[in-house]
Amino acid sequence: MKNVKEPSFRESVDLMFNRAVALLDLPPGLEEKIRVCNATYTVRFGVRLRGGIQTFVGYRSVHSEHTEPVKGGIRYSMGVDQDEVEALAALMTYKCALVEAPFGGSKGGLRIDPRKYDEHELELITRRFAYELIKRDLINPSQNVPAPDMGTGEREMAWMADQYARMNTTDINSRACVTGKPLNAGGIAGRVEATGRGVQYALREFFRHPEDVAKANLDGSLDGKRIIVQGLGNVGYHAVKFLAAEDGSLITGIIERDGALLDPKGLDVEAVHQWIVENGGVKGFPAATYVADGGLALEEPCDILIPAALEGVINLNNAERIKAPLVIEAANGPITAGANDILCEKGVVIIPDMYANAGGVTVSYFEWVKNLSHIRFGRMQRRQEEARHQLLVDELERLDRYSGDKWSMSSSFKEKYLRGADELELVRSGLDDTMRVAYQSFREAWHTRKDVPDLRTAAFLLAIDRVATSYRAKGM
Repeated sequence: MKNVKEPSFRESVDLMFNRAVALLDLPPGLEEKIRVCNATYTVRFGVRLRGGIQTFVGYRSVHSEHTEPVKGGIRYSMGVDQDEVEALAALMTYKCALVEAPFGGSKGGLRIDPRKYDEHELELITRRFAYELIKRDLINPSQNVPAPDMGTGEREMAWMADQYARMNTTDINSRACVTGKPLNAGGIAGRVEATGRGVQYALREFFRHPEDVAKANLDGSLDGKRIIVQGLGNVGYHAVKFLAAEDGSLITGIIERDGALLDPKGLDVEAVHQWIVENGGVKGFPAATYVADGGLALEEPCDILIPAALEGVINLNNAERIKAPLVIEAANGPITAGANDILCEKGVVIIPDMYANAGGVTVSYFEWVKNLSHIRFGRMQRRQEEARHQLLVDELERLDRYSGDKWSMSSSFKEKYLRGADELELVRSGLDDTMRVAYQSFREAWHTRKDVPDLRTAAFLLAIDRVATSYRAKGM
């Protein structure tokens, strides 16, 4: 059971904010302006379902409008409340500032268990919730742009976008009112995998710096590193799928709501994922050791621990028993403020959520730009790139024939070199660049300032400074 002294999620975010802002020379008024949420809207609406009217409660919190539109996901969960959405909105502000996405922070949620409703019922509920937000400009391409979060996905975003278009028939930019849509509804290639892919790119960048890796008492590369992931939802699944397939990491543990699977030789991520899809959980999976209490698997030895589900899973009750030397927060707020202190005292390196899971908002930014420009990425330049590359290949082959040397290009090289980048490749390139530059920008404080003890403080420091700079530019 959770310790009664454990701060709430919102209090944890504020504690971490306060530690970082104390290292900046900001006027008290500006400090308070950045910390507090500008507004939180609570909507209660009824939907006729199953022969009666059911009332639902939803929230949309706007943390900071230092730049607009504000950005943040909408989650469907029975755990949604004002405290949670305000904490998540604050994290969105700092996250966007850290990766230089031109958005303020926002977050929304609907208190509902989506598994208890069929698709038609969910559409009726989603459209009514969207209606309540749209008429208050809490969904708007230039003011407030939601995205998927826990319990929502492409389908819900498509319904919201369509609802906005129905209510704003002359808005040419209506598709930009939400991101995370299906491709056929104005979405962008690579958005579904974006947050998980961002976790992979964050780890790759971390391992490019041997001195950072050494601080975690690790060495080498991601190849062969033992990874335990908590939550094999969209984010956790894509993160470990790519890390196993492309970086050679061993996924030795997978934790889900009904227990955990362990295998020191490495689990087949695709097989486990398919089992969960078909059976609703990991229990009964034949090719691994099953542990009924999934929380205990967080404490198993590994090189990298990836909490990728709910907030507060690493807390005062279990932090001392965490054995992983490196934790990367794929979820929002999975480590409480108290647990953060315990882990840091033990020498555990934490790659913080505001950076680690920023892949989603980064690719959402690309989708928003695509919707506003009304053209897919790569459409104008792809064939021109191919033509220029063909010129080079033709010239090299001509020189080969002229010189009489017996060498030739491999067909696979020619195929790869001659192919112009499509939208997915451009999105991945942009995400990779974003994650690299962001990490390099805040790790510097970790190494150069004695008053910055960890990466989280360094990330908050940079993000708060950027938000403060934006407010100063507005005359505050």
